[in-house]
Amino acid sequence: MIATNTISGRAADPAGERILVIRNRFIGDTVLAIPFLRNLRRRFPAAVIDVLVEPAAMAVLADCPYIDEILEWRRPHGGLAGLGSLLVSIGRQAAILRNRHYTRAYVLKRSFTSALVTRWAGIPRRVGFAKRLRCSGLTHSLPLKSGRHEAELFLDLLRSERIEVDDGHNENWTSPAAATKVERLLAARRGGSRRVFVAPRSTDVHREWPLERFAAVLRWMVEKQDCQIFFCGAADDRDAHTMLAALSGAAGRQMHDLSCELSLRETAALIARMDLCLGVDTGLPHIAASFGIPTAVLYGPTDPRKWHPWKTTSEIIAAGNGSMAEITVEEVTAAVSRLLAAPSGRKPTSLRSFDLRQGRYDYGVAASRVSARAAAVPATKPLAQAH
Repeated sequence: MIATNTISGRAADPAGERILVIRNRFIGDTVLAIPFLRNLRRRFPAAVIDVLVEPAAMAVLADCPYIDEILEWRRPHGGLAGLGSLLVSIGRQAAILRNRHYTRAYVLKRSFTSALVTRWAGIPRRVGFAKRLRCSGLTHSLPLKSGRHEAELFLDLLRSERIEVDDGHNENWTSPAAATKVERLLAARRGGSRRVFVAPRSTDVHREWPLERFAAVLRWMVEKQDCQIFFCGAADDRDAHTMLAALSGAAGRQMHDLSCELSLRETAALIARMDLCLGVDTGLPHIAASFGIPTAVLYGPTDPRKWHPWKTTSEIIAAGNGSMAEITVEEVTAAVSRLLAAPSGRKPTSLRSFDLRQGRYDYGVAASRVSARAAAVPATKPLAQAH
């Protein structure tokens, strides 16, 4: 059965707005779209708002109350050899979207195919980013600001249309079923007084830190900071988790890999119960930040200005020359120490926002906030079955 989530108590939109948001690809990128979706819903409280994402990231928005349905995007395979099949695939997906009669689309993903599918779907207003001076298929485009955080770039699309946005605070939700399962698993794993979620793997090997250094930090956290360590990732991550536990010696007994026991949606519920998250620049630390969990992230080739934990108490450990090998164990333990020593609860975070009308950056301070609301039913529907 295909589950959908219609936000209760919403009157029909007199303007008949039906909005499609495209934020396909990675988990972290999708999490960072939540402030955009909240502000879009504030502006169009009665509209139909659907989000098109790839299967790997669908669970990220399963409990989001600001959308009506999640549509599954099967990413076409490109390349000159497969150009014909690529165009056929885009055409098929555009035909399905055309039958849903969207009035506007926001293309958060900067790709030619994402913009093209909205054009072929006949969506009248198509808003996105202009990567280069080329035909993008968009009716309204905004230049990309170098070094600007991804979450702010999304909000800039709304600002460019004179739509008022809030402070852009982070938030996320868990389903009651996922929370209950996680509580049961945690109760069976007694250990240190503080729980730390660790994300050592990335889809980009250049973002990964040497495992022996990670193991040294984890051993220090267990033996000196009374921490219990949790991992949860894809099947390919389990070998790294096993190696970290083995390299950590006796401290490995306080390390728990739940990769085989939890889905991505349930992993988010696990992360929400942590005291700290430590990881490389990958999607799971962004989930931690969205729940307001203090987060330390190691950066090498990626720009922390663009990808740092969003509006959450955090520590950035960045390599000076872009190589993860330059980051030392001492730098990471110092950053973790500062987070563990900080008072519990949400801390004010310095914000940076861009006033498009004045062309300047404005600075302010706001507190991280996490909503207590949870959507009871996931809003999921494969695109091929979305009618």
